[in-house]
Amino acid sequence: MDIATRVWNHKWKIDPIVRSLIDNDFYKLLMCQSVFRNKPDATVRFSLINRAKDVPLAKLIDEGELREQLDHIRSLSLTRGESTYLRGNTFYGKRQMFRPDFMEWFENLRLPPYELTRVGDQYELTFEGKWPEVMLWEIPALAVLMELRSRAVLAEMGKFELQVLYARATTKLWEKIERLRTAPGLKLADFGTRRRHSYLWQDWCVQAMLEGLGEDTFVGTSNVHIAMRRDIEAIGTNAHELPMVYSALAQSDEELRQAPYDVLSDWHEEHDGNLRIILPDTYGTQGFLDNAPDWLAGWTGIRIDSGDPATAAETAINWWKSRGEDPTQKLVIFSDGLDVEKIIELHNQFSGRVRPSFGWGTLMTNDFRGLTKGDALAPFSMVCKAVSANGSPTVKLSDNPRKAMGPAAEIERYKRVFGVGEQDVMEVVV
Repeated sequence: MDIATRVWNHKWKIDPIVRSLIDNDFYKLLMCQSVFRNKPDATVRFSLINRAKDVPLAKLIDEGELREQLDHIRSLSLTRGESTYLRGNTFYGKRQMFRPDFMEWFENLRLPPYELTRVGDQYELTFEGKWPEVMLWEIPALAVLMELRSRAVLAEMGKFELQVLYARATTKLWEKIERLRTAPGLKLADFGTRRRHSYLWQDWCVQAMLEGLGEDTFVGTSNVHIAMRRDIEAIGTNAHELPMVYSALAQSDEELRQAPYDVLSDWHEEHDGNLRIILPDTYGTQGFLDNAPDWLAGWTGIRIDSGDPATAAETAINWWKSRGEDPTQKLVIFSDGLDVEKIIELHNQFSGRVRPSFGWGTLMTNDFRGLTKGDALAPFSMVCKAVSANGSPTVKLSDNPRKAMGPAAEIERYKRVFGVGEQDVMEVVV
C-alpha cells in the first residue's frame, strides 16, 4: 500500500478516520461487557484532556472537519461480519467470549451525542450518558483528534515530500524491529490505537511487525478491527476506568477503600487465564498490593502503567513471594511510554524472574519525531478520561503524580483513604 499517495488523496473522503465500531481497543469491549452486566445504569461523563498545552489543537484542526468525523462515528453500527466475528471467534482461548445479551445490545448501539466547544486554542470535547454506551467514545475520539492533527500538518506537504516522509518513517520502524530481534524470547503487542498517527499507519505497522518479528514475538494488537482483518490475536484486559468509576460511586470512605477490589471481584466472575491481569496503580501500587485479598495473588499477572517500571516489577515480585506464589510463573505486562531501548532493557532484566511482556503504544504507531520541520508530527500526550459518575468526580492518583487527575480536595481525600505518601515524579512521555 502506498500510504503517501493515500494521504495525498485523503480529501477525496476515501479515508474516514474511524471506519468501524470495532476500530477500538479490545479491552474497551471487554470492560463494556462487564459494565453492561454490573453497572448498566451509571451515568458517566468523559472529557478530553490535552496534557500538551503547546499543541494548539483548535488552531490546527478545523471545527467543521472535527464535527464531520465525530458525526460519522455516530452513524456507525456493527456489520454482519463484525458481529459474526465477535460472536464466534476464539479470544484468549475462549469461544463466545461476548455473551448473547451483550451482543444483541451492541448490535443495536449507536454512540450517544457529544459536546464540542472551543476554548482558546484548545477544544473541550465531552461525552455523557449511560456508562456502557458512552465509554466506547474514548478511543475513537482520541484517534480522530490525533489523525486530524496529523492531516493538518501533512496538508502543507507536497506529494514527493510525503513520499520522503513515509520512506523515513518506515525505515525508522524497521530499524526498531531489527533491534528487537536481538532479544530472544521477547513477547510484545501493539497497544497504539489511541494515539496513532493514522489508521492506515497503524495497520501498516502491525503488518511490518508480523513480517519482521513473527507471531511468536509479535503476539497481537489491541485494535479489534485490525485483528479481524489481519487474522491475529486481539489483545487487552482492563483499564483505570473501572476503579475510577466504581470509586466515584462509593458512598463512604470504607466503600471507596474497597472499590478497586470490587472491580476485580466482578472481573474474576467473568474471566480466567490471561485475562486475569491486575492493574494496581490507579491509587498507588504498593498500597493496593498491601491490602489486596489473598485470592488476587493467584491471578495470572500484573500490568505496569506508571512510575518506574523496574521498581513496580520488583514490588510485584516481592508481593507474590510474600503470598506464597512463584513469580517466575507470573505475567508482567509493561505498557507505559515504551520504546525499543526500554523494552530490551526490561526484557533482559526480568526474563527468568517473571514472564515479561510488552504493550507497545505511541512510539510504535506514531513515532514521527525528528521527521518534519519544527517536529510538527511529534506525538503528544492526550487522554480521554471518565471525569464524573452519577455527578461525583472521579480521581486517579497513579504511581506518577504528573498523571494524577481530579479535584484537589478529592485527590487529598483519596491519598488519605489509600495511604499514598510521597511519589517519585517522572516525565510523561506519551
